[in-house]
This record gives sequence, structure tokens and C-alpha cells, in this order.
Amino acid sequence: MKLVADRTDAREIAATIGAMFSEACDRFADRTLIEFGDRVIGFGETASAAAGIAAALAARGVGKGDVVALYFPNTPHYPVAFFAAMRLGAVVVNLTPLDAARELRFKLADTGARIVATLDEEPFRSRAAALLDEGLIDLLLLGGNAFWESGDPVAAEGDAILSIDAMVAEAAACPAASVAPGDLALIQYTGGTTGTPKGAMITHANLASAVAMFDAAVAATSAWRPGEERHVGVLPLFHIYALAGVLLRAVANGETILLRDRFDPAQTLTDIRYGGATFFFGVPTMFVALLELPGIAAGDLASLVYCVSGGAPLPGEIAARMGELVGQPPVVGWGMTETCGAGTLGRHGETGTPGAIGYPLPGASIEILAFDADRKPAGIGEIGEIAIRGPNVIGGYWNRPEESAEAFAAGRLLTGDMGFIDAAGQVHLVDRRKDLIIASGFNVYPRVVEEAIYEHPAVAEALVYGASDAYRGEVAVAAVTLRAGCTLEIGELRDFLADKLGRHELPARLEIHETLPRTAAGKLSRKDLRDAAAKGGN
Repeated sequence: MKLVADRTDAREIAATIGAMFSEACDRFADRTLIEFGDRVIGFGETASAAAGIAAALAARGVGKGDVVALYFPNTPHYPVAFFAAMRLGAVVVNLTPLDAARELRFKLADTGARIVATLDEEPFRSRAAALLDEGLIDLLLLGGNAFWESGDPVAAEGDAILSIDAMVAEAAACPAASVAPGDLALIQYTGGTTGTPKGAMITHANLASAVAMFDAAVAATSAWRPGEERHVGVLPLFHIYALAGVLLRAVANGETILLRDRFDPAQTLTDIRYGGATFFFGVPTMFVALLELPGIAAGDLASLVYCVSGGAPLPGEIAARMGELVGQPPVVGWGMTETCGAGTLGRHGETGTPGAIGYPLPGASIEILAFDADRKPAGIGEIGEIAIRGPNVIGGYWNRPEESAEAFAAGRLLTGDMGFIDAAGQVHLVDRRKDLIIASGFNVYPRVVEEAIYEHPAVAEALVYGASDAYRGEVAVAAVTLRAGCTLEIGELRDFLADKLGRHELPARLEIHETLPRTAAGKLSRKDLRDAAAKGGN
């Protein structure tokens, strides 16, 4: 089956990210873009800071097509450095705080990036300095968060270590490069869950389209007030979900981000309760942590008008509890790095069933393909692979022609996600194809098992993964964290699940964890559990 969303309500925005940023800063110069601690940073100040960095880099020979690596947690340095690169027509590659040294080296070598901008804090400084010492980069740019509070810049150290703070403070002018919508803006690496990480080649047009598609869907189903919203800014900006869904959308619409260096549930509650946050784009683990705060009650989240859960399926139990506090359950969305985070989105106020991920965003086309050799479209309710096409979908992977050919067929992306479309036209996510567990010849979908486990009152978070078994081939293993003061045994869990799952789906083992592993974006990571189990640990 195939779904094609209405294209008519996606509004016109600038075709390149540099132009989008410049137009927004001219139009909203006096508005606040970022609140970081006690520091308020306006659109005009952000534009001046980005121009200063661009001018300093241009003086060092950086120009259109050059690759600049950004290695930041959430900090105002990220958006000013990102938009400086966009002004130059340079290409950004995001490095993440969870990257091991080997991964940092690989991404630099793979993209040819010879410049790294990072924070003058550990472990960022020492890891970046090691790259410079090893000759993997030529230039290191350092900035400190204290600069935004005190105005004191990090000092430069010779010709190879420069102060990004000083570049901001100098605020020199820099002409914008001539950039076309089809030019490369970003090389964004996927999680690498199936092997060597792949760099998604994201153009200006891809990013601009994702912003317009998000906006059109939000406007059609919510009480969005463009220019007035205040965004919870805890998703990592180096991740495509936050970059397109939060930062670029806030810029395009003249809105404010309450930027925090990391997710802290108590701080997030303060930002909502006292900071007047109205939009909260998050991942399920964030909503779980917020709900577990002692004493949280109706009224604490009253300022929120729109919540979106993405990155992973939202358990129905968590959606219901959030709905009690907010008045509406979070809207569930689905997207990938390869789609600039944009793909589907639920409708505000619509209570979805477990696994439902909404409807195609305006401009997107989604179809479900059978797993047979011909890859024919599946029927209503039939499970197959989700395939998507649209202006937000990338054209391929950096330096990976064979993998690009495998993933992109007839202009559509073969996502590797298993799902189906119901009679109402809503897309449902079943699981990642690679996460499928085959126990005694039966298919076991981890997400379905997790959904049932979340109904147990002792469980705070849950992940289910497959482990080798000599008799059944594979068995399901449930890894959980428990709510305060609770205990749980495997027999008790299986009894609880007996009327909710088939016998072949019941977990064979239970692991109790203090915390569950997460990706850099905050999503729970089955891969880490599988890898640990394969090595003989938990």
C-alpha cells in the first residue's frame, strides 16, 4: 500500500540554510533565539557571532565545499558555528560526545575535515587536541561556555589553536557565499548499528524541505502560534532530530529555544513550570524520566501546548500518563537521518494505538513493500518494509556508492523499518528488520514485547533484544530498570505477560539494570545490550 501526503500546505521558505538564517535574523533581529542559563541571545547577536566566525575562517582560506567538524554538546557555540559554516558554503560534519577516539578519526578521515570546533572543557579539549597532535587536523577552534556569561574568551594558542570566542567578540563582517539548494550542507553519520557508520549526504534543499514539512503538519493539527513558542532545548543539536525539528524550525519562525547542555528532568520541569516552555520535542526516555520525578502533578506541565515523541516508539502507558498531565498525549513522529528527521507525524489530540507513528508529512510519499523478491506493495494491514520518498530524503551516502545503490531504489529510500498501513491511512511501526527475533521459527518483534512490559507497574524502562539459544535459535531477553522501591522476577513478569503476548513472545530471561544504554540522541540502545551479551556480559 502507498500513501501520498498533500503537498499543497507546505509553506515556502528559503531554499538554502544560510538564506533562511539571514532572512530570519533580519526579520526577527530583536527577538530572543536562545536562553542558555542566565544568558539571553537574540537573533541579531547570533547573526553577528556567526558572521564573525565566518570572517575568521574565510581569512584562513575556508570556503565553499570545505568540511568543518563540529564537536559540541548543547551550547550556543553550536548554532553560531553551524550558521557560520552555512554562510561560507562549507559542509558540516557532526561529531558526537559519545564517539570513541577511533570513531572521531574515522569520520575526519572519511570526510576530509581538517578543522574541528569544540568546547574548551573535558573531555572535548583533550580529545580534539590529540587529533591535532596526531596530524589528523590542521586547525582547532576552542570556545568556552563561560564566554556567554562573562564575556571572557578562551585564549588562542599559536596558529593551530584559535579562540572561537574571540571570533564572536570581533564580530567582523563576511559576505555570504553563493550556494544552491542542491549543494551539500551536512554529512550526518548514522548510528552505525549495522557496521561501519555511513555519512548521509544532506543538502540545503533536504533540510529546508524538512523544516517546511514539519511546519505544515504542525500547523494543520495544533494550536501552533508561529513566532511565540518557547522550545524545550534538551535534544542534542548535533542530532538531525533536534537540528531540523527544533533549531532550524525555531530560527525560521522567530521562536526561542531554552537551550540546556544536557537533559536533566528536574531542570526540564523547571523550564516548563516556570520558564513557560510550550513546545517539547523529545524521545520516550525523556518523558519516562519526567514522569518519574517525585511529586509531579497535574498543572506542572500546563504551559505545554505541543509535545512530540520521536526517535523510538512511545509506549502506550507512557503516552497515557503524559496525556493525564498535559491534557493531550504526545504526538508521535517517525523519521531517520536519511530523511532529515522528517517522515510521519500524528495528529494533535488523536489518541494513537501502540506502534502508530502518524501520517506522511506534506510532500512525503510512503509505501509498504513486501519482503519477496519483487518487492511488491503490501496490502492494508500487511507487514513489510517502509519505503519513503520526498524532497527531504537524501540522495545517498558519502563515499558509499554500493550501499547507496542498495538503500535507494527508484527514488525511494528502503528504510529497514518494518511496518504496515491501517485502513485509516495511519502508518504503524512494527520494528527494525535487523532487531527481529526468530524463536523456534516464530517472529518476535521486540517493540511489541516492550509495549506489554511497560504495563507492569514495577517497570520504569524496558528493552528487549534477541540472544542465541541452542534449542530455539534465539530467545527474547527483557532488560529493565525498576521504579523506586520495586522488585521483579522473571516468573512474575512472564505471568503478568501471559494474557498479553503469545507463548513464543514471552521473555526467556530478565535482566535488572540500574540504567539502560542510550545513544547520543538519548534513545535506548538494543545494540549495546546485544553486543554485551555476545561478549558474555550484561
